[in-house]
Amino acid sequence: MVRHHPTRYRVHRRSDVSWLQDSTGGLLLLCAAAIAVLLALIIVVKLEPFISLLIAGFALALAAGLPVSQIVGTALKASDSVLETGFGGILGHIAVIVGLGTVLGGILERSGGADVLVEKLTGRFGERGAPVAMGLAGLIFGIPVFFDIGIFVLAPLVYIAALRGGRSLVLYALPMVAGLSMTHAFLPPHPGPTAAAGLLGVSLGWVILMGLICGLPAFAAAGIAWPLWIGRRISISVPEEMVEAETSVVAQPAVVGAGVGGDRGSGGRDDGVSGGRAAGGGVGTGDGGVSRAEDGLAGAGAGADDAADTSASTSTSASTSASASASEGRGAGAAAPISPAPAGPAGGSVGVAGAVGVRPVGLGTVLGIILVPLVLILGATFGTVALDPGTFLQVLTFLGNPAVALTIATLLAFWLLGVRRGSTVAELSEVTAAALRPVGMILLVVGAGAFFGKVISATGVGDALAGTLKDAGLPIIALAYLISCALRLAQGSATVALVTTGGIVAPLVENENYSAAQLAVLVIAISAGSIIASHVNDGGFWIISRYFNMTVKQTLATWTVLETILSIVGFAMTVIVWSIL
Repeated sequence: MVRHHPTRYRVHRRSDVSWLQDSTGGLLLLCAAAIAVLLALIIVVKLEPFISLLIAGFALALAAGLPVSQIVGTALKASDSVLETGFGGILGHIAVIVGLGTVLGGILERSGGADVLVEKLTGRFGERGAPVAMGLAGLIFGIPVFFDIGIFVLAPLVYIAALRGGRSLVLYALPMVAGLSMTHAFLPPHPGPTAAAGLLGVSLGWVILMGLICGLPAFAAAGIAWPLWIGRRISISVPEEMVEAETSVVAQPAVVGAGVGGDRGSGGRDDGVSGGRAAGGGVGTGDGGVSRAEDGLAGAGAGADDAADTSASTSTSASTSASASASEGRGAGAAAPISPAPAGPAGGSVGVAGAVGVRPVGLGTVLGIILVPLVLILGATFGTVALDPGTFLQVLTFLGNPAVALTIATLLAFWLLGVRRGSTVAELSEVTAAALRPVGMILLVVGAGAFFGKVISATGVGDALAGTLKDAGLPIIALAYLISCALRLAQGSATVALVTTGGIVAPLVENENYSAAQLAVLVIAISAGSIIASHVNDGGFWIISRYFNMTVKQTLATWTVLETILSIVGFAMTVIVWSIL
């Protein structure tokens, strides 16, 4: 009979563990296993991405042999631990930016700025150019507003344009959602690109510049050329429950400041769609936080939500207000003062009987408030490069700090869109509180993603991956895009894909001599991958399907292709810019 020698067995086990923890192959295997665990928890177990990221991070740290004191600190001190430095490093960078951006978007949303923007653009482009006008409206309004909130606010205006133009709803809806999607994925202050910029240590000014350079051609291809082609081949009518309400708006344009027409509760959706991208995302982001799409889409059967949906509370508010305004129409003219409990999608522009005398929001005011933070941030970024040190540069640097720039824009919005038009400070405070409710989950997801990335760096996985990349000759920009695409396709959430990829890529670039412009391009490549091929495991897919009266097959043929074009063209632009830098 063969007797096993216990000492020899223990030595053999120890050598296996050492191989996993010390060799390149072992570390890469541990990283792949951690990502597999992360995806399984999100897709199979349906666990919140925030918790899933924490579990995957802890599991990788322990399996790689990090000491407990390094992972979580001690009972007396934890400030230097991987957990706290991972969370604290990124949240210190983005929390104020995302919060202020969300408040700014909330004020613009409630003030009726979207109505004015669409009215002026459609007036300029005419009926034949209405699809382009809707695309530009989504592009501009999407800078400060989360993806899903942008849809809630702009969808009724899309219905009106489709009814007036007499063409397929696809022709008007796709340009608008392409604009919202591009800004949500490519431009700060939306959570995804802001978080990725923080993880890679690059100025938001550079990210804004590269986001525009790479994102605008992608928008032109996905938001203008594609809708014009597919809109002639797929005919979608305005949802029946919207026709009567929106027709009354066309017939009675003098109803100033009225709420959004139509009942949003078609198809069992009732805007319980707790998710979209919220950004913003705006995001969200949209890219919001990341909650389960099926929670808000019980009738639709969606899988994981893309946009960090956090916008649960925002969407609930949208649902309530939409029901309240079921029989009302949206006026094309003036909007009422900001109200904390508005009638309209996601609290869109609202109106009351006494609002007829309220002065309309000026288009210049809306555009000015949106552009102020972008101009200040870009000014500080390029002033640092072009100007000599001195008082002027210090002032420009202070004003161009993203937190300061967004504070200035938010105060301008409070005054110009609120107080000056009859809103009280108390009402503005309620609007601010409501806008900030979705932000908590966004920040938790981003923080957990940064912790996961910190673990990858601390365990040596990042160095192992960097060495493997050099041996294989695979460019870092291609790797970043492919990882982001794979995570997006597997679990549906753009935010999770973007933050997780940023965490994986960050250790690969920290010891390289990449310029700020190159790092910004890398952020945009990751962002492009995070939006590819939206399908049934993405909450945004179901929002588009239900809001614009499309079957699953039609949504795949229109929206899914649009997101893929946006992703591929955006990535192609990053490759071109990368080769020039």
